[in-house]
Amino acid sequence: MNDDVMITAYRHDAHKMNGTPHRHAPKTFAGVAVNRTVPHNADGDASALSRPDGKPEQTVENHETPYRLSLIEGESPYNSREFTRDDIKSTVRELLTEDDAEIMHRKWLDSNVTSAFPESRYYPYTSLKYHTLLVAALLDNYRVGGEFADLKLVVDDAEQIVPYRTVYTSKEFDLRIDADSRGHPSAHLGDHPWRSWMSVWNRLASHPLDTTHETYDMVLDANLRRIGAWSTALQYIEDFRKVFAR
Repeated sequence: MNDDVMITAYRHDAHKMNGTPHRHAPKTFAGVAVNRTVPHNADGDASALSRPDGKPEQTVENHETPYRLSLIEGESPYNSREFTRDDIKSTVRELLTEDDAEIMHRKWLDSNVTSAFPESRYYPYTSLKYHTLLVAALLDNYRVGGEFADLKLVVDDAEQIVPYRTVYTSKEFDLRIDADSRGHPSAHLGDHPWRSWMSVWNRLASHPLDTTHETYDMVLDANLRRIGAWSTALQYIEDFRKVFAR
């Protein structure tokens, strides 16, 4: 479906994938509009879920590249040669020039390349991939009259993808941001956006991880209860599953 409002969300941070500051970011890329303001302050609220207010400060010394750092491996996926610069260029072009919003959502969910970048180089453990998915999920809720205080983190069955609102998908479970939990385990996000991942995760009525029998799930769950930033936590789940082949 060609939905220009939602497409804006998926293209709004295109400049971060080529290391260009927002003030110098081009308005178009390969003939499509990029780096535009997202309506309803969805970008600002998603940022508040992972980054502190105020002027950003460098949080990791000697990290001056535009690439994300992994909490697990301590280095960038780019440095580990998971993909090349040419891979990045071709994938970014394919992502940004897609004109079907639902297909674009699915491509962001499946993308490895967008995981190579942080929301901000000042906070290199955050994830541009999951920030963008959070922006889109908030925007889709807001544009139909939803308010932040209405929203929940909802645990869905694997591959039960809800257009725009699913922010994580895997073979084991999906996660979405929605006011309607439809009988699935959920927890409210709170009254206002802040780095509340661990608080919300701790308040889920039931968890999608097998912390009774699976050692890896126990470790993953324990660490998720210590992470505040939403995009960092979602990226950590993806990285953990990849490293430990789950």
